Amino acid sequence: MDWLLVVNIVVMVAIIALLIFMQRKHVSFTKRVFAGLGLGIVLGAILQWVYGSDSETLRLTTDWYSIVGRGYVNFLMMIVIPLVMVSIIQSITNLEKTAQLGKMAGWIVGILVGTAMIAALVGVGSAALFDLNADQISVGEAEEARAASLEERFSAEVDGVSTPQRILNFIPSNIFLDMTGQRSTSVIAVVIFSLFVGIAVLGLRRKNPEQAEMFTKIINALYGVVMRIVTLVLRLTPYGILALMANTVATTDFAGILELGKFVLASYVALAVMFIIHLVLVGVFGLNPFNFVRKVLPVLSFAFTSRSSAGTIPLNVSAQKNSLGVEEGVANMSASFGATMGQNGCAGIYPAMLAVMIAPTVGIDPFTPGFLIQLVIIIGISSFGIAGVGGGATFAALIVLSSMGLPVGLAGLLISIEAFIDMGRTALNVNGSMVAGTLTSRILGNFKNEVFQDKTAIEESKAV
Repeated sequence: MDWLLVVNIVVMVAIIALLIFMQRKHVSFTKRVFAGLGLGIVLGAILQWVYGSDSETLRLTTDWYSIVGRGYVNFLMMIVIPLVMVSIIQSITNLEKTAQLGKMAGWIVGILVGTAMIAALVGVGSAALFDLNADQISVGEAEEARAASLEERFSAEVDGVSTPQRILNFIPSNIFLDMTGQRSTSVIAVVIFSLFVGIAVLGLRRKNPEQAEMFTKIINALYGVVMRIVTLVLRLTPYGILALMANTVATTDFAGILELGKFVLASYVALAVMFIIHLVLVGVFGLNPFNFVRKVLPVLSFAFTSRSSAGTIPLNVSAQKNSLGVEEGVANMSASFGATMGQNGCAGIYPAMLAVMIAPTVGIDPFTPGFLIQLVIIIGISSFGIAGVGGGATFAALIVLSSMGLPVGLAGLLISIEAFIDMGRTALNVNGSMVAGTLTSRILGNFKNEVFQDKTAIEESKAV
């Protein structure tokens, strides 16, 4: 084994030991998360500076670091389906009437899709502000290969698939297949199945209360076990973020970012504007936006480094319930829905920016009312069923661009900066789902304001 590789591994182990020492000294969870984030950035920058992004030693180093980073993400993904299923069933069985379920789901979906449509307009505005155009993107061998790959993927997965067919894909035909997460709509399918189970229990309660009570006890016990697993996994967050951030920074193509700096800047300006809109909505509903930010930052930092909305579901649910004061059922549903629909960054801003950039190349003025209205409506509809993992934005762009009659190859030309922008998009997606849960709980009158105001709740929510 390369002795430099051994040194790199020892450095990672030493930093993990430091974080463990901080835990034993009762340093707060939030401070340990951001310590892991900061140390990961520094470690990644040093690795790239010493070895270069194309080094074999760096490749082997990131492989070993992935045991900690991707391993942590895998643990989170492991509990996503059980958490979604059991928590939604448990939430419904605790309702008095099915009408409450309809209101809850309606508000959550409405806020998610509504903010995605607003995000589309923000993306259009940012593209116009920075005068973005597809002709400004330089093409190399890697970009051409990616564009060709996307054209092929478009033909296989998107072309010829109508909107009703996409909606039909949400409905599970084999729930056991969806429990494996094999489809991009698997989480929504599991949510739908869980809704049916929960509603069935409510109906059974009227006809055979003893059976309903027995099933409810089983679900409550399963929920307790699943949440205990969630707690155990969340304790690994500082170490997972450390390794994820080190790998991300060490392998980032900074030359590509500089080359496409205008698009990167426009993207992050749009993300920042949409994030501010989220905070304005929180403020409109009578909550302190700064308190909201402080409580969601640990979750957003993981979403940023992992690029996985689905993997963030356990942290999302925990933070909403125990830090923000969102009612349990609302938290479960908004986190689950937010990972597969109404993603403000991936399904809102990104496709809108690409559409505005591509339209002039085929002789279309993207700033006419007709084009903009069509774009916003299509983005709202197509925001359903986008997988909450890395690459979801590209799939969303394929759907929107094809629905608008625009060529899809441009998404392949942004390969060198995809990961860097996707980190910000994922953080915005997760923040959008947490805003949807917070506002819905506030509207339904079951929001726990004392938890939201409690400055220590952010640490207590992680049970560390």
